[in-house]
Amino acid sequence: MLTKTDIRKHFLEQRLNLSPEAADELNHGLLANCQQLDFSGVQWAHIFLPIAAKKEVNTWPIIEWLRKAYPAVQWVLGKADLATCEMEHFLWDEHTTLVKSKYGIPEPAGGAHIAPALLDMVFVPLLAFDRTGHRVGYGKGMYDRFLQQCRPDTRTIGLSLFEPVNVIVDTDDRDIRLQTAITPYAIYQFQKI
Repeated sequence: MLTKTDIRKHFLEQRLNLSPEAADELNHGLLANCQQLDFSGVQWAHIFLPIAAKKEVNTWPIIEWLRKAYPAVQWVLGKADLATCEMEHFLWDEHTTLVKSKYGIPEPAGGAHIAPALLDMVFVPLLAFDRTGHRVGYGKGMYDRFLQQCRPDTRTIGLSLFEPVNVIVDTDDRDIRLQTAITPYAIYQFQKI
């Protein structure tokens, strides 16, 4: 019986203990699986940039590939307010200046605000997920609040370096399930409830 707290501790420790070579190999596999999906029809995509110190999924190669393969996609980045656990969302283009927050998160310094309801797809960061599409993040609920502001047809794609756990036992009604999760070894699709 794994709770979010147990899972969070275990997978954060597991990720931090990855050697640079192992992390590179996992991220390469993750990119290869992302390349198996069809992103045509996506006009607005939201993505996160990795916190290097926490060895988060390296989204930079994924972004580079998607920008070449789907040049019409408009990219959006979030900027977190950790005091309120809310996010603002900004267009990410060649004019966007990125600055690192005090937590090491590359974020836009400002720019054109983008409403969550405009988004066709959101790449969701996570520490772990289960076989029904529930995810575990850092525990602030920031992405759950953000995803509630998106349209019901917005695609949610979790990116994970690790395979799913069987079940997270302490989920609740505020948790937004993923539609898809991508790992270095597999692509998981989840049914909507």
